[in-house]
Amino acid sequence: MSSPVPTRTPCPPHAPSAPASAPVAAPRVEPVPSRLDVAGRLLSLLRDVTTEPRPDHRLEALTLAVAADLPVLLWGEPGIGKTAALTQLADSLGLPLTTVIASVHEPSDFSGLPVVGDDPAEQGVPMAPPDWAVRLVRAGRGLLFLDELSTAPPAVQAALLRLVLERRIGALTLPPGVRIVAAANPRSSAADGWELSPPLANRFVHLQWTHDHEVVVRGLGGTWPRATLPRLDPAKLAEAVDFARRAVCGLLTARPELVHRLPGSEARRGGAWPSPRSWETTLTLVAFATAAGSSRDVLSLLVRGAVGDGPGLELLASLDRMDLPDPETLLADPAGAELPERGDLRQAVLDGVVAAVRARPDRARWDAAWALLVRALETGAPDLVVVPATTLASLRRDDWDVPATIERLAGAVTLSRRADRAADRAAARSAPTAKAGR
Repeated sequence: MSSPVPTRTPCPPHAPSAPASAPVAAPRVEPVPSRLDVAGRLLSLLRDVTTEPRPDHRLEALTLAVAADLPVLLWGEPGIGKTAALTQLADSLGLPLTTVIASVHEPSDFSGLPVVGDDPAEQGVPMAPPDWAVRLVRAGRGLLFLDELSTAPPAVQAALLRLVLERRIGALTLPPGVRIVAAANPRSSAADGWELSPPLANRFVHLQWTHDHEVVVRGLGGTWPRATLPRLDPAKLAEAVDFARRAVCGLLTARPELVHRLPGSEARRGGAWPSPRSWETTLTLVAFATAAGSSRDVLSLLVRGAVGDGPGLELLASLDRMDLPDPETLLADPAGAELPERGDLRQAVLDGVVAAVRARPDRARWDAAWALLVRALETGAPDLVVVPATTLASLRRDDWDVPATIERLAGAVTLSRRADRAADRAAARSAPTAKAGR
């Protein structure tokens, strides 16, 4: 029996082969930021602040002294914002900031390290400057910030003298584009603090740095005051120099004892005090403030920061008197005279007018002086004319008739004298009571 022949199932026709598909790209996986990356973003947002123009006398005084290329020393309690102010100042002026903590350096870091060359006997031993000084010289500009100056020991302070005054570090000289600013804490609040040596202190313009709560609150909100260099009027430069020289020389001519006055206490010798060097600094500051049109408050901070409070206030008073009208001009036209509004300046003008009449007595000048006193009575406080009127009356000659205008002053003079007598009687009555109470 033959085996069955297997039947073949016909194969279906081949379908056309599908084209090969392109490789599918793997989905991009974003890297997961690390925790430090997230923290860095937050810190960046916190540092993202802006600035705004805002009147600030201390900041304006600082920028004016920096423009005048004078070393400035900021005094303030720890945490008051001295370092932050200097950082913001450098950013605003576009200057690279180099911070040097004076207390952690050796004297040789400022005077230079000796380097032995090939032939010391012929070439000498040069003093190598530190790296930060080399970077400043290469940059040609910058803000050198000497921080924690009051914690520097006396040997380091001595080494800083040449840097602050002559701008020399070892064999290098800082270029004109580098400005020097320092900061210090009072000895009572400084860590291992020292008083500044008198030679070093006398090289600085001392500014007291205090906080303004409105500035701090607005700054913490993201907006700080903007530090800008003063705008000097080119048309006023020569006039400003002449004004500053007349002011300083005029005061020192009248008060020669102010030329050099070393304070007696150690603490005061570490601040601002008058010397020929600090008066030269003051003259520069007055010229810059005049050319910039700075306010009296800014000028007061600068002048007192250079020569001290007492001499500084005397100079400010003499500056006021320099702007007073000439007594001869007032006597020539008493009807059109413009008298100062401030009481002390008006008193000085009236005293000057009476002194001018005394120096050259004349009937017409005497009458003109009375007319000026009447004008002062009508436009100001009556008590300011009492002393000048009394002195002017004593200058009368026998053949001079009493002017009719004097009657208008009689009431003010009489009233003032009555008030003085009443005050004297009150003081006399209180004296026995005070003695009995002892």
